[in-house]
Order: sequence, then C-alpha cells, then structure tokens
Amino acid sequence: MRPYTYAQPRTVREAVRDAKPGTAFLAGGTTLVDLMKLEVMSPGRVVDINRLPLDGITLDHEGLHIGALERMSDVAAAPAVRRHYPMVAQALELSASAQLRNMASIGGNLLQRTRCSYFRDVTTPCNKREPGTGCSALEGINRGHAVLGTSDACIATHPSDLAVPLVALSTTVHLASARGTRTVPLETFYTLPGDTPDVENVLRPNELVTGITVPRSPWAAHSLYLKIRDRQSYEFALTSAAVALQLRGRTIVNARIAAGGVGTRPWRLTAVERALTGRPATSATFEAAVAGAADGARPREHNRFKPALLRRTLVRALTELQENR
Repeated sequence: MRPYTYAQPRTVREAVRDAKPGTAFLAGGTTLVDLMKLEVMSPGRVVDINRLPLDGITLDHEGLHIGALERMSDVAAAPAVRRHYPMVAQALELSASAQLRNMASIGGNLLQRTRCSYFRDVTTPCNKREPGTGCSALEGINRGHAVLGTSDACIATHPSDLAVPLVALSTTVHLASARGTRTVPLETFYTLPGDTPDVENVLRPNELVTGITVPRSPWAAHSLYLKIRDRQSYEFALTSAAVALQLRGRTIVNARIAAGGVGTRPWRLTAVERALTGRPATSATFEAAVAGAADGARPREHNRFKPALLRRTLVRALTELQENR
C-alpha cells in the first residue's frame, strides 16, 4: 500500500469540494482497502464519508429510498424491503459473507470492482486496470467471465448481486458533485467495456453516490432472486436471475427480468419480459420466453456452459416464483 492523505468531512458539500484528482471515497472499505493493499488502486487521497448523513431506509408513495451508507445487512433485514421488494433482500443475503454484509455499504456494493483475477494481479496485462496492455482473460482461465456485453478489450463479469434486482426494478441512483446533484437510471449508469473497459460507469470525476430510489410497482412484491454458484456461501454467481411478475389470475400482465454472472454489467432481459407478457404463467411459457435470453452471447473456452445455464436459471426462478405465489 502506498502513502496517501486522509480526510473525514462532515457534509456532502465538504466531501465533494475536497475531492481532488486521484481521490477515492471510503465507506465500508471492503473493496477499496483490498485493492489498495494489492496496489491495483493507489489513490493519493482517501476521503472517509462515514460521517456524512447518507443513511436511512424509507418507503413512501414514490418508492423505497436507501441512503448510500446503509449497510447491506441492515437493508436486507428492513421490514419494508422484505415485504415490498423481496428479491432485493434475497440478493443482499446471498452476497459475500455475514461479516462483509455488516460492513459493506449499498453505494459501495454498486461500485465494487470486478473479481476478475487478472484485474487483481498487477503482474498480468489488464485493460481495465491499465488501458492498452491487453486482456489476459481472453485466452486465459475464463470460466467465471462474462458472455454478454463483452468486447475484444475485456470480458470481466460485473460482480454485484444487488445491482441485478435493482436494474430489473428500474432503480435510480442519486449523485452529488461540486457542480450539483443529478439522478441516473441504474440500467444506464453502468457502461459496456467497448474499447475503454477502465470506464465502468457514468460517474463524473469526484462524483459521489448519495443514495438510490426503487420505484413502487405492482410486481416488485411478487419477486425472487436466484443465484447459481459453485458453493452455497461466499461465492460469486455463475449465473443469477432477478424475476418479478404481475399476475391477473394465471396470466402475466407485467414482467421484469434481469440476469447476473453472465454480463459485463447487470443484464436486463427486455425480450424475455415481452415474451412473458400476456401469456399464462406455465412451464411452457417460461421455456419459450427464455429461449433467446443469451442471444448475442460470446462465450470463451471455459465458459461455454453459461448461455444454457442462464436459460435454466431463468426457468427455475420463474417456476419457483409461481409455485410460491
């Protein structure tokens, strides 16, 4: 770890005002500190934001509002989340370990860096860490890597479980900088790697995530998050599915579907949503609707199983949701 200066502001205005080039914001530290130890990230200045008034979990007519500094475990346990947005609580509970969930913040979870081993190994080429050096994963060990949204420059998988249901539910992210505040849909907040995989989102220099809003909807309460992984704890997804349905009798009148573990960002499956809408909630409908879920996939040598696994994951999630109705 290299030397850095440290600040602990008490207001958002002070935090963004003091954020100079090379600044990193510190919340739970469960990603930043690890990457600083590995020298993957070497900020010259660390701004500790834990004193800022960015907490709170509230539900009103607009939806669910969560402060960026709320801890993952607290959000997962909140009655409003468990009752009205169950797949958000489930995604949080299936993330990391209990110890990490007690420390990690909601804002930090959404901004966590990829778990690609080449990104974390400073002795190997990685366009995300050092633009222009190459992507070691293309011909390396790529079993856990993305098959959707990839480019010749990067195939790193987006790591967040939480972001998957939030994208499915049309969540917005609240941002603040010295220039003011703005709100961005989470689905467009994350960028595809293209030729610039080091640019992972639309955050402007020294801009701070202050919170999120998950809209109210008639389908959010009837939702489920399913995570498929090599082991049942402390493991990242090979595939995951966030599914929410609004039913009238046995007919699907609205669907919201997103996938994780397969994309370079949380992957909204709007074609699957359209294929489900207006159809009966049956196994035949589910199988037919997910047939094209992996269209456009570009699997590599070790992750060729992912498109088929994604389709099976989606059918299982939809079936479990319908059976638990």
